[in-house]
Amino acid sequence: MTRSWIAGILLTVSAISVNAQVAEFGIGGGVSNLSNKDLGGGYSLDDGWSLIFRLTVNNWTFTGQEFGYGYNRTKLLLSNQSQGGMAIHQGFYNFLVYATPEGSRVRPFATAGGNFSNFVPPGASATQGGGENKFGFNYGGGIKVRVTEKWLFRVDYRQFNTG
Repeated sequence: MTRSWIAGILLTVSAISVNAQVAEFGIGGGVSNLSNKDLGGGYSLDDGWSLIFRLTVNNWTFTGQEFGYGYNRTKLLLSNQSQGGMAIHQGFYNFLVYATPEGSRVRPFATAGGNFSNFVPPGASATQGGGENKFGFNYGGGIKVRVTEKWLFRVDYRQFNTG
């Protein structure tokens, strides 16, 4: 009986919060600049590129929530010699605060949240349990410009702090 009440309450609360939401699905990419490249023992990482998938839910006039996955590709270096490709998988959640209300053509925003990163060295596989997980936080900001009713252009900067 208790579980059905809890399920009913959660369903009601989620139905209320979904009522006025606007969802944005996005695919993006860019440069992955690593600020602390040194791993110790002569090992380091090189800068690389990233591919990002996002789901943003704008549930209030000036706020939103974002869930995402990022794939970063870099190289593992030993004494500045490449040891092969290195993958960094990231999952993240962010809270967004907008400077203009929902429906505006231009929406500057600030964001902060938590993330995890799975560092997968050359020869290992994330699907086989390879790599090392690290948790951290991130913050940043950007701007969204609505181009048409269904398309927008987005530019943002993120600083990920991971152990």
